[in-house]
Amino acid sequence: MAEDTRNASDTPELALDLDEQSPDLEAAMRDAMAAVEEVEMGSRTEAPAAGAGTAAGEAGRQQQETAEVRDRLVRTLADFDNFRKRSERERQELKRYALLEPMREILTVADNLELALSAQGSAEDLKRGVEMIHRQMQELLRRFGVAEVPAIGQPFDPTLHEAVAREESAETKTPTVVAELRKGYKLHDRLLRPAMVKVAVPAETAAAPAAPGGNSGEEGPAL
Repeated sequence: MAEDTRNASDTPELALDLDEQSPDLEAAMRDAMAAVEEVEMGSRTEAPAAGAGTAAGEAGRQQQETAEVRDRLVRTLADFDNFRKRSERERQELKRYALLEPMREILTVADNLELALSAQGSAEDLKRGVEMIHRQMQELLRRFGVAEVPAIGQPFDPTLHEAVAREESAETKTPTVVAELRKGYKLHDRLLRPAMVKVAVPAETAAAPAAPGGNSGEEGPAL
């Protein structure tokens, strides 16, 4: 399975390269085709005027060579067009079924949730079952490269944290996350969603300066 996934992952890059290069390459091939046809037409025009048998034979040979080049260009252009179409189909199929393996794993978690809901037992038994499923889900996320965004105790980072509440604190020098209302996650090095947090800000920066012509500014500066 790992080998199939690795081969499939190469396909989008190949298809992307084809998308970026194929217009120029196809245009160049068509220009070459037009040049060959121009030479072929010129040879046909000059052949009757040659007069001598030797010149006529040379013109015929040139026409034959030009025709062979033209045929090779036609076949190459057709092969390239077929290859591009096949690559596009493979890329679309890969995109459509990219979540096939993760979905298979998530189905196991869904099965366990259904079993927990249908099980007979005390509230404590149900809690232990849910905790087990939660650990299973965390392990599944870890296997697919999903990690939690560090939050509580971390300096507030607007690229990772979404501040939904704030409080003044004389104990902090810089805006710091003091509570996490919803976990944030990253997929490898890309943010899936920010952590929803409460932020403590230094007390001396809590009051914003009054805007010209406005009120004194009851709210602190934006984080």
